[in-house]
Amino acid sequence: MTRARKHIFLIMTDQQRYDTIAALGFPYMHTPNLDRLVREGTSFDNCFITAPSCVPSRASLFTGYYPHTTGILRNGQEWQRTWVPSLAAQGYHCVNIGKMHTIPYDAKAGFHERFVCENKDRFYEGRWFADEWDKTLRARSQIKPSRERYRQWPDYAERLGAYEWTLPPESHADFFMGDLASWWLETRPKPEALFMQIGFLGPHPPYDPVRSYAERYLTDPRVPVPAAVPPDLDQLPSFMHAKRAHDSRVDHDAVLWSMQPTDEQLRRLRAYYLGNVSMIDEALGRLIDVLERKGYLDESLIVFTSDHGDNLGDHGLSQKWTMYDAVTRVPAIVWAPGEVPAGRREPGLCQLFDFGPTLLEWAGASLPAACEAQSLMPALRGEAWSGREMVFAEQAGDVVLTGASLLTMARDARYKAVHILGSDEGQLFDLQQDPGELRNLWDAPDHRGERDRLMKSILEWRLQSTYQTMNVMADAR
Repeated sequence: MTRARKHIFLIMTDQQRYDTIAALGFPYMHTPNLDRLVREGTSFDNCFITAPSCVPSRASLFTGYYPHTTGILRNGQEWQRTWVPSLAAQGYHCVNIGKMHTIPYDAKAGFHERFVCENKDRFYEGRWFADEWDKTLRARSQIKPSRERYRQWPDYAERLGAYEWTLPPESHADFFMGDLASWWLETRPKPEALFMQIGFLGPHPPYDPVRSYAERYLTDPRVPVPAAVPPDLDQLPSFMHAKRAHDSRVDHDAVLWSMQPTDEQLRRLRAYYLGNVSMIDEALGRLIDVLERKGYLDESLIVFTSDHGDNLGDHGLSQKWTMYDAVTRVPAIVWAPGEVPAGRREPGLCQLFDFGPTLLEWAGASLPAACEAQSLMPALRGEAWSGREMVFAEQAGDVVLTGASLLTMARDARYKAVHILGSDEGQLFDLQQDPGELRNLWDAPDHRGERDRLMKSILEWRLQSTYQTMNVMADAR
């Protein structure tokens, strides 16, 4: 190892919006430990995912290819190949603690050790898989709160997925996850070089904080609460109306949506979600203390990010599966004092899967053949870095996204377009004039030029991708 900071910690949350960290400009948040990472590290303020759902986003991150190249375009599809073996070849001991969302859940995925934890609520596929958290709750003679039990609450239909945690705080998924990672660090011999991926389960629903962590957000008037009747409701494409109706009938992840939620319901939803984020921040702080006590911290690179965000009622929508910035933009922070610029805020566009080649380059490992992701190391070296001209995301229909077969997003610094396969509908937003994405300009004659430009960019991107990765994925299979 030539770098002083030879250990790598990739810390990921699940479904965390960008606007959830105080130091990034959202003072209603209580996130002192994430604030420290921002203050002492480099933040990529315009980092966008490649798919607005867990499985395709993570498969893309851990391979270096777009979803259409991996063939993983929706949740539930099998994947397990990663670039992690390239780190192992460089002498890293590779450990996963928590969520990776490989399918099968317990695939090795190139790690030497995996301590698998999955979604907090697993009612459908993989329902009977017992992860590390399940086993621990059983050993403690505790019954995990779940959809089946939440359905017994008399106000289940009004909750929108927000529930108070009823077991002891230390049994909560996010405290458990931090404690499990700390246990490994405290009990295992320190390797020459460690790559540890830590996957927190929150703030993915159920939104279930210990009540005290949500209380500050329930009463803080600065917390943004979406309008009960969204101002852009009549501009939503048909598939979003279908999604709203579907989500109000089927309680995915213990979230039963409402077509007409009240202000009180939406305020509670936001507060509980943000309470989950504050719990993760506290768990992160404890983990950093362990890293320091065990002699890792001064030798470590820490990356903090998330796989996608959450609408949380914006545009009248629940959860993800759309291309709004609330879903596609995620926090992305890199911390390594002395080697990564401190207090730097990078405004350039990048994509979540760009962290793959970044970590590989940091470790001196080889990149995947015809890698579509781009290393962020120039920015981390303090060099001039302008980022990507355009970012892309794609999502195939699944059990939740019933009204569209394939969505594709193209976004530059000012405009965003969303193409809906097989439909004359679409979305176009001028993000400079309309950062809230409330005015759909898809059919506006005076914006036809921008629409055509972005549609051409999608065509060029897909053709270039096919040419660049020809035969690569076939060989990988």
